[in-house]
Amino acid sequence: MKNIMLKFYYNEEELEVGIDEVGRGCLSGPIYAAAVIWPKYLRDEKCAMIKDSKKLSAKKREMLVDFIKKNAIGYSIGIVTEKEIDEINILQASFKAMHLAIDGLNIIPESIIVDGDRFKPYIDKNGDFITHTCITNGDNKYMAIAAASILAKVARDNFMKDLSSKYPILQRYDWINNKGYGTKKHREAIVIYGLSPYHRKTFGICKKYEVSDDYSNMTVEI
Repeated sequence: MKNIMLKFYYNEEELEVGIDEVGRGCLSGPIYAAAVIWPKYLRDEKCAMIKDSKKLSAKKREMLVDFIKKNAIGYSIGIVTEKEIDEINILQASFKAMHLAIDGLNIIPESIIVDGDRFKPYIDKNGDFITHTCITNGDNKYMAIAAASILAKVARDNFMKDLSSKYPILQRYDWINNKGYGTKKHREAIVIYGLSPYHRKTFGICKKYEVSDDYSNMTVEI
């Protein structure tokens, strides 16, 4: 079956940026958001492969990251740690990660399209509001949002895998496979071993447990 190409823009007349976040429902690790300004008239067969990152294999996502970075007018990633997620709540952390991603762009966009139904209004460095539009299921409709979902997903997955490689003790939670989501194996490990410094203490099963003394010498990184 031939891939259906997503729409290249929401508003043809404006320089728009697509925003998406990854990791909102995880029990551990930071939340990542990406911002992508995608060219409106790029014609390449790989464009047809760009879609919601959850619908792509890890191999295809990795390949598309290089394509997106090479062809995007601008892109950036914003990160909010698990510690701050616990402090300000996941919704506000999502908004902050998205704003950080926009802050990191090399060009100020004229409008914003966001995956989902909620977004906190963004003010640029000149003090001006940038118009935004929330689009439910936007990562299945617009190229820029889908590209953002791919960049955020790959960056966050790699962070969680790298943590497990750097600190073998974290492999007990199977983050190499679940990336911090609450799979059965992950939840069972929390019951047995307690929390790591990277767990979100205000989330689900994590509320019932404390950080294990096994991590007393670990330096948390981002």
